[in-house]
Amino acid sequence: MCFRSLDGEGNFNWRFIFPLEYLPAEQAMVLRQKEHFWSLDKTEKHVPPKLMIQIWDNDKFSADDFLGTLELDLNRMPKPTKRSGSCSLDQLISAPTMSLFEAKRAYGYWPCYDTTPDGKRELTGKVEMEVEIVTEEEADLKPAGKGQDEPNMNPHLDPPNRPETSFLWFASPWKTLRYIVWRNYKWYIIGGLLLILLLVLVILFIYSIPGVSVEKIFGVNA
Repeated sequence: MCFRSLDGEGNFNWRFIFPLEYLPAEQAMVLRQKEHFWSLDKTEKHVPPKLMIQIWDNDKFSADDFLGTLELDLNRMPKPTKRSGSCSLDQLISAPTMSLFEAKRAYGYWPCYDTTPDGKRELTGKVEMEVEIVTEEEADLKPAGKGQDEPNMNPHLDPPNRPETSFLWFASPWKTLRYIVWRNYKWYIIGGLLLILLLVLVILFIYSIPGVSVEKIFGVNA
């Protein structure tokens, strides 16, 4: 979760670990759960291995706002782009796909989207992440903690490098002026200053011309 981001950029640098049982012959994930809370035994289901990413806007005094989602079928997931500028919804339609169980690792940018009322997808964000599949034996040989917990390795995660636009606004008045007031209203401020400068020049011009002309302009008799 990234707080106080003014430009929509959030940096987490967080590790998520999801244990799963996969059947290569069926290209399916084994899911065991009780159908009802009174059931004695769990029912086994074979479902596609999908990873769902969602982006939410965290609000303090109201319900969180849903921003976008990304659903990846790990058997046929679209390849990521190396640069953020190349990331678009076309990746989900025409980009070549890959199996994470064969490639073992994927890193780059994927698009997140929301659905408009008429059913169309709209690009609402981009997520940069690394997705990796390891066997149980590999996980035992290369342990890794959740988030940034110990053991913080495989790979080591540094604290997130927050952008300058992520700050507590009332504790940083100068940053507030720069990133909130100036960024959102700079053209109004520039226009207002130019208008004031123009009025000053007009007033100075009027008071600098001969007195007779001033009397004619203002209709004043000497």
